Amino acid sequence: MKAKSYEIDMCNGPLTGKLLKFSLPLMLSGILQLLFNAADIIVVGRFAGHQALAAVGSTGSLINLLVNVFIGLSVGANVMAGNYIGAKEEKAVSETVHTAVLISLICGVGLIFIGVLLAGPLLALMGTPEDVLGQAALYMRIYFVGMPATMLYNFGAAILRATGDTRRPLYYLFASGIINVILNLVLVIVFHLGVAGVAIATVISQCISALLVLRCLMHDDAMYRLHLDKLKIHKSRLILMIRIGLPAGMQGAVFSISNVLIQSSVNSFGSVAMAGNTAASNIEGFIYTSMNAFHQTAISFTSQNYGAGKKERINRILIQCELLVFIVGFVMGNLAFLFGDKLLTIYSTDRDVIEYGLIRMGVICTTYFLCGMMDVFVGSLRGLNYAVLPMIVSVVGACGLRILWIFTVFQWNRSLFVLYLSYPVTWFITAAAHLVCYIIVKRNLDKKENYGLGI
Repeated sequence: MKAKSYEIDMCNGPLTGKLLKFSLPLMLSGILQLLFNAADIIVVGRFAGHQALAAVGSTGSLINLLVNVFIGLSVGANVMAGNYIGAKEEKAVSETVHTAVLISLICGVGLIFIGVLLAGPLLALMGTPEDVLGQAALYMRIYFVGMPATMLYNFGAAILRATGDTRRPLYYLFASGIINVILNLVLVIVFHLGVAGVAIATVISQCISALLVLRCLMHDDAMYRLHLDKLKIHKSRLILMIRIGLPAGMQGAVFSISNVLIQSSVNSFGSVAMAGNTAASNIEGFIYTSMNAFHQTAISFTSQNYGAGKKERINRILIQCELLVFIVGFVMGNLAFLFGDKLLTIYSTDRDVIEYGLIRMGVICTTYFLCGMMDVFVGSLRGLNYAVLPMIVSVVGACGLRILWIFTVFQWNRSLFVLYLSYPVTWFITAAAHLVCYIIVKRNLDKKENYGLGI
C-alpha cells in the first residue's frame, strides 16, 4: 500500500473529522507504549512483591529526566518536517529526515553510557530506600541498553506524524507490545528473573518497534523516504532542530526535576506508599497519553498550516483541540477515580498499597483535564515555531511553582494529599499564562505580510 493512503491533508477541508482521525491512533499508540511499562509493573507487583513494584516504579521520573532533552529534539523534527511538507519543500524534508534519524542513533548510544553509569548514584540521591535501590538500579541499567531503539522509534514516529500518518506507528507498537507482555510472563514467572526480566522484555520490544519504523521510512515512495547511504547531519537542519526541539526537551527535563523531587518526597513515606504512588501514576499515564494525543495533533496540524500560510485555520485547530482534550481528560479522569479501587487491585492486592494509590488519584485524576488543556496551548505555540516562550512559561509556572510548593506548603503540612495538590494548582496557573502568550503571538503573526514558513 502506498504511503499516501496513510497521510492526512491537514491544510484543506473540515477539521474535526481529521483531528479525530489523526489523534485516535495517537491515543492508542500512547496507550500501547504505556502497556510496556504497565506489563512490567503488573507482573512484578503480582509475582515478585511490592518491593519489586516500588523498584520499577521509582525509576520512572528519573528515566524521564535523563531522556526528555533528547526526546525533545524529535519535537523539532516533527515541526520542521510539518512546515516543509506544508510548504512542499522536498529537499528540506529529505535533509530533515536523514539528520533526524542519525541524531536519534547518536543520542541513543550516548544515553546508554549516561544511564548505566548514573543509575545507582542518582537513585541513591533521590532517597530510594535500601530495600529497593539494588533492584531499581538493575532495572534502569538494562532499560538504558535499549535507548538507541527508543530514540529511533520516537524520531521516526515524529516524522510519520508530520505527514499525518499515525496509524502505522500504532500497528508497530501493537506488535511489539504483544511480544513485550509474553516475554514479561515468561522471564518473570518461568525464569524468575524479576525486575531484570521485565527490563529485558521491554528492551526487546522497543527494538522491534524501532526496526518496523525504520523499515517503513526506507520503503515508502514519498519525499520523506530514508536512504541509509545518505545518512548525514545537515548542519542547517540540525541547528533548526535544536532551536525548536531543545526548549521542548529542556522543558520536559525541568518537569522531570520537579517530579523527581515529588518522587523523593513520596519515598519518605516508605516503600508501601511508593508502591501505591507507582500504581496510581501508571493508571494516570493512560489518561495523560490520551490527552497528549491532542498536544501532538496541535503541533502537527498547526505546523503544516503555518508552513502553507493557512492562518485562518490555526485558531480553529486550537479551539477544537482544547474542546476535545477537555472532554477526554474530564471523562477518563473521573471514571478512573470512580473505579480506582478495582483498577489498583490489578497492580497489587495489598490494601495499604491501594489506599495510598487512591489518595493520589482523588487529587490528580479528577483535575487532569487541566494538564491536557495546558499542553495543547504548548503544542500550538510550538507548531508556530515558538519554542522558547512556552518553555519559559512552563518552567516558571508548572515547575517553579511546584518546587516552591514542595519547600513551603508541603513542609507546613507534610501529607500526601497536600503534596499531590501541587499538580492541579500549577496546571491551572500555567494554562492561563499559555493562553495569554498564544493570543499575543497569534496577533503578532497575523500582522506579518509573509505568513508561512518561518524557519
